[in-house]
Amino acid sequence: MTSTLDPDVEYVVLCGSRHERIGYAPKAEVHHLSTPLHLAFSCYLFDQEGNFLVTWRAKHKKTFPGVRTNTCCGHPGPDEIIPDAIERRLTDELGITVDRIELVLPEFRYEATMPDGVRENEVCPVYRATVTRRPVPAPNPDEVHDTVWMPWSDFVAEVEADRTSVSPWCALQVEQLRALGPDPLAWPVADDSRLPDAAREPLEGRR
Repeated sequence: MTSTLDPDVEYVVLCGSRHERIGYAPKAEVHHLSTPLHLAFSCYLFDQEGNFLVTWRAKHKKTFPGVRTNTCCGHPGPDEIIPDAIERRLTDELGITVDRIELVLPEFRYEATMPDGVRENEVCPVYRATVTRRPVPAPNPDEVHDTVWMPWSDFVAEVEADRTSVSPWCALQVEQLRALGPDPLAWPVADDSRLPDAAREPLEGRR
């Protein structure tokens, strides 16, 4: 656990058993065979027709390289609220600015292990982002290999037919998102009070 933060280092928030903050660790050092539980997010981007932006992770990423997945994932910094982190990652990874970001699965949490034993171990609230005009992505090759827009219903059908066609977290999230209804633009928005404690701390500091 890191107590003194270097302004030139990107950190992730470490979580305890109740999903509270217990410290911070450099992002570059956190994923390994015994990855500690930490705070992350997943985002699903839709246009006004309900089409979904699918991405493929860059082929040289440390965890799940080249895998098809949701629009963007990432880790909020120690003093960053998740919507701000999503905006940052959408810009950095895809060159996209969105109109709205809304919480849909506040309590999602998962673990996944790669064939080489490297683990993901995250408390990972899920958000829906929307745009009124569909953007043309400009993928950052350090993060994203490829992208495609497709109808959400088609994507769900593909994942249901073969859960291994997407990242492990995406497969689990699609199952829960499907339960919210067939129209992604009509999913109910969850209240921030349902976020894990680790994600609410920066929100409390802004009040």
